[in-house]
Amino acid sequence: MLDAITDFFQRALAEPERRDNHALTLELATAALLCEVMRADYHASDAERAALKQMLLTRYRLNEHEVEELMALAEAEVEDAVDHYQFVSLVKEHYSYAQRCELVALMWQLAWADGSVDPLEEHRIRRLADLLHVSHSDFIRTKLQVKERHDAHE
Repeated sequence: MLDAITDFFQRALAEPERRDNHALTLELATAALLCEVMRADYHASDAERAALKQMLLTRYRLNEHEVEELMALAEAEVEDAVDHYQFVSLVKEHYSYAQRCELVALMWQLAWADGSVDPLEEHRIRRLADLLHVSHSDFIRTKLQVKERHDAHE
């Protein structure tokens, strides 16, 4: 199933000229990393699924079909071992440091979608932030900013 996800991203990334919005192609790779956060605690709540879907629809401007395909592929490979390298390397190659920090903030938003952050979600975000070469101080800064916004909305 990882091959299906890889094929999905490679189609989008290899042929950006065929997309209406060229900036959209890289966001497809980041969506895979967000899916990893959603399933980190082995329980993807309806709130997390809804938050992820909304992120993909609005922030990343994916269409309904792309969102459904991406989420189905990501959920189908839950049992398979995941190698984040290909997705992380694409993000590192094309995203600025500030954009990588923003991605880590999105991961925190997704983790908070169900009202609390599971230790497994935090561990996954920490691991992905390290792989993305986001500093520990920015990892903590994004965590605290998202928590502050979450607390303010309660």
